[in-house]
Amino acid sequence: MSEEQRRLFSRIHFAGGARLLSGGQWNPCDVLDLSLKGACVKTSPGTDAGIGDSVTLVLSLGEGKAAVRMEGEVAHVEDAHIGFTCREIDLDSITHLRRLLELNLGDATLLDRELSSLFAG
Repeated sequence: MSEEQRRLFSRIHFAGGARLLSGGQWNPCDVLDLSLKGACVKTSPGTDAGIGDSVTLVLSLGEGKAAVRMEGEVAHVEDAHIGFTCREIDLDSITHLRRLLELNLGDATLLDRELSSLFAG
């Protein structure tokens, strides 16, 4: 079974800049993909993160004040790529993330099932 088939949450490819807090320091990063349960980012040189470390991702959504803030735990590190599992997200952030995913997936029913699964387990 492929990794995509094992995934419970749809990921969208996302080309956007963000900031990652790791080791007490904020670093710029590029978000490669995003889901309700985590993200994969490409970090800048000097970003220090290892498996199990706590990180915070802040993804600004345009010129306004809207942002997705996700706190998580590093699940894998490969070269400059860090994948992490979301452990905490506030209501405003999950609302923005849901809308972003809905627009990119084009399937509100699928997203509703994923949200139900997220809150059930």
